[in-house]
Amino acid sequence: MSTDTSHQFDAIVIGAGMSGGWAAKELCEKGLKTLLLERGRNVEHLKDYPTTNMQPWEFPHRGQVPYAVRKENPVISKCYAYKEDAMHFFVKDTEHPYEQDKPFDWIRGYQVGGKSIMWARQVQRWSDYDFEGPMRDGFAVDWPIRYKDLADWYTYVEKFVGVSGNRDGLDSLPDGDFLKAWDLNCVEEHFQSKVKESFDDRHVIYGRTAHITEDRPIFREQGRGLCQNRRLCQRGCPYGGYFNANSTLIPWATKTGNLTLRPHSVVHSIIFDEKENKATGVRIVDANTKETTEYFANIIFVNAATLNTNLLLLNSTSARFPNGLGNDNGLLGKYVGFHNYRGKINAIHEGHMDFKTEGIRPTGGYIPRFRNVYSQETDFIRGYAAGFSANRSKTVNRDGAGSTMRENLLATNGYGPWRVGSHMMGETIPKESNFVSLDPNQRDEWGIPLLKTNIDYDDNDEKMLQDFFEQFTYMFEKAGFTNIRTRDTKQAPGLDIHEMGGVRMGNDPETSMLNKWNQLHACPNVFVTDGACMTSMSTQNPSLTFMALTARAANYAAEQLKKDAI
Repeated sequence: MSTDTSHQFDAIVIGAGMSGGWAAKELCEKGLKTLLLERGRNVEHLKDYPTTNMQPWEFPHRGQVPYAVRKENPVISKCYAYKEDAMHFFVKDTEHPYEQDKPFDWIRGYQVGGKSIMWARQVQRWSDYDFEGPMRDGFAVDWPIRYKDLADWYTYVEKFVGVSGNRDGLDSLPDGDFLKAWDLNCVEEHFQSKVKESFDDRHVIYGRTAHITEDRPIFREQGRGLCQNRRLCQRGCPYGGYFNANSTLIPWATKTGNLTLRPHSVVHSIIFDEKENKATGVRIVDANTKETTEYFANIIFVNAATLNTNLLLLNSTSARFPNGLGNDNGLLGKYVGFHNYRGKINAIHEGHMDFKTEGIRPTGGYIPRFRNVYSQETDFIRGYAAGFSANRSKTVNRDGAGSTMRENLLATNGYGPWRVGSHMMGETIPKESNFVSLDPNQRDEWGIPLLKTNIDYDDNDEKMLQDFFEQFTYMFEKAGFTNIRTRDTKQAPGLDIHEMGGVRMGNDPETSMLNKWNQLHACPNVFVTDGACMTSMSTQNPSLTFMALTARAANYAAEQLKKDAI
């Protein structure tokens, strides 16, 4: 084991994904020599996007994942983006096992850039209705921050990332620093108008998305171009038209001269020094050689993604912290939440038959949460947001065989009816009974205990799901849609890929793990700013909030370090 003190940095960031990339960028810009650790391989922008310009016929299986591969990877193959063009960015089930006390589909991407390469790019701000939720509704603990604490950081992140959207003027979904938006299509606008006519509290808006639609100096400086509407984002974009860490954050940190990037570094634990009463470094296992090395720094940012961050802290034991780093109150790994994506509804729109859809956009419609926003009005607490889209597909005649079938396929076949659909994004309530822990017996090939998940739905989720079906059926009827069908996918938690919590923020060290600056109460030179820090889940896609929290915390950490305050 190496204890070479020449492995000394000002800061160490664990995880080179979206939030870790933001931590590295901010710390490097503040002049801190920063080590960025990533357990997976390096993925460089442009260089390591092998499928980005391939045509459908160039894929051996025409984009489909072979049956044998799906059979070997039953969890990851459920993910919507796990296809032949992007499967190389996902973790194989067989190579990185975990234990499920209750079914949980853990979707992972171990490489520089993490899941920011394959994410769905939906970005919405939180409002005070979200931050005040636990205090008002009596679940979890009170957030130690409010919207005003993050508002400027949301703007800071949006300007760098590039977010297309409209200024909708909704107090429950604050506007941001937006680039121009794509238009909703005619049927989406039809639904928008019918909802506006029928409801005062419900809105159909353009889905805010992390794509560049206007040229700005900051994007030119990043070397990024406009979105080309290809919808091949999960392959990595050669234009840099959407945001990922590889095209923006990592290169930006690198050009400061202050970044050291070390891929293939599986972080085993954080080292706590009993004499100094602080964390002094990290212990890593080389992913390939299995050699153990230690690196040292004054501050440490943990951004390994929610469940791995919990795993790492639980595995960071010492005489001072026998149950995991900072875990004096026994809450580490508990109160994990996620988003309920089980509800789907589809229908037919029989109007607008003189219009059709051609081309693609990277987003569609979005219905912000409207349940229990201003007062408690249902028999469940909190609520749900939803996506909405409408499209017309061509009718294809596949009859015949040989030349007859060829002629039928090539013939102009017209268009089918308009199909509309929506899916819910329900806020789950973090509970002590939803937790992760370490398997006491089984370890992975790097000597780290396997993670055990014990996460499930509850009665509140079931009531919310039924309300989504009832309310959206009613809304679809108001819009004149027909053949309305609802479906409960019954998918396990995890497939939403929005797991959060386990290292929650709060004001009281007795009931939370982190303070308002994302510092561990019991070990203040360790910061957690990925999804693990979330106290509650809200209904918005969480990535923008992770990034804003990270930028805020990293700037605070750099200031405190210069003052010798941590």
